[in-house]
Amino acid sequence: MDDAIPELLDHGPGFSEAPLPLFDAPPPQEELFARLRLARSRRVGPATFRRLIAAHGDAVAALTALPGLAAAAGDTSYAPATEAEIRREIRAAKAAGARLLTLGAPGYPHRLAQVGDAPPVLWCQGDPKLLTRRSVAVVGTRNASSLALRMARALGRALSEAGVTVVSGLARGVDTAAHTAALDGGTVAVHAGGLDRVYPAENAELGTAIAATGCALSERPFGLHPTARDFPRRNRIVSGVAQAVVVVEAAARSGSMITARDALDQGREVMAVPGHPFDTRASGCNLLLRDGATLVRGAEDVLDLLDGLMRDAPPRPAPEPVAEATAPAPTDGDATVLRARILSLLSPVPVGEDQLRRDLAPGGEADARAVAAQLSELELAGEIARRPGGSLVRL
Repeated sequence: MDDAIPELLDHGPGFSEAPLPLFDAPPPQEELFARLRLARSRRVGPATFRRLIAAHGDAVAALTALPGLAAAAGDTSYAPATEAEIRREIRAAKAAGARLLTLGAPGYPHRLAQVGDAPPVLWCQGDPKLLTRRSVAVVGTRNASSLALRMARALGRALSEAGVTVVSGLARGVDTAAHTAALDGGTVAVHAGGLDRVYPAENAELGTAIAATGCALSERPFGLHPTARDFPRRNRIVSGVAQAVVVVEAAARSGSMITARDALDQGREVMAVPGHPFDTRASGCNLLLRDGATLVRGAEDVLDLLDGLMRDAPPRPAPEPVAEATAPAPTDGDATVLRARILSLLSPVPVGEDQLRRDLAPGGEADARAVAAQLSELELAGEIARRPGGSLVRL
């Protein structure tokens, strides 16, 4: 472990110098190792990761407390990810020339850090400074029409020539066309699986080229082949690192529409290329336009929107301090009652955490720290889970 991590973390220029309130300095080596191990532990999602760090001060202490928290929630056999697993992951990353970026530390993409379910860790290959430029996600169907491919290529080429980073998910069809056209100017590919498991396999050469001349990102471990649930997770990163999302061609029920919904949830601009009403591949784009998305006829429309965002953007506020007003710690009886009430209010239908706190205290809002502590325990125990966007369901 002594020489495993420092070379993997980039503290160079080009990223936001204002870390999230959770961390106020580049973490030391032991802390980096612990963060990666914490992020890889069972049932520790982005929200639980943040809460554990906030409650215990750092990942080293959070890992120590994790088995006890799980036992208190009813899982007496819980164990965090092993050190051997993390060392294997780091060795694979070093072999691939990847660096580790951790949430809240210098080096993590500042736009993605503002997303509520931002991944705790990212592996990065290539030039991470591409993430600090103006960025637009270009997404669309895998089974793209000839016109859609032409539009994706035109957008990728023109935007990259204008100094805009083109972000996409490395899928076949629209993603491939946009990435290929933007290679010379700078493109970012977000992988659904590990960085060494390019999907689809036909894009292996393109993935290698992007890692060499652009930037490749993944929150998943090296060696992991993507499964169906990994693609929606990837989509939130595609939209999260960008300022706007352009949907070139997409059916009403498609992964690109999931990306568009993620973008709306994240406060990003959503744009769409219109399509013929009889072409089901364009039905999603037409729905987005009906509901207020900005119409795209070419790169000029996208650049105009970005210029407007730059003019209208307020100064980035300074990070708020972590410290909260102290309150009496709940007793065991209080915690048991709160836990039971949370479970009684949750169901398989997703509910936002803010709404849950209001439901727990009609006419007001339940104590955020007490609720957060119980949610972390319930998530570790496998009794509840988070869905994309941070909503909660009972399992």
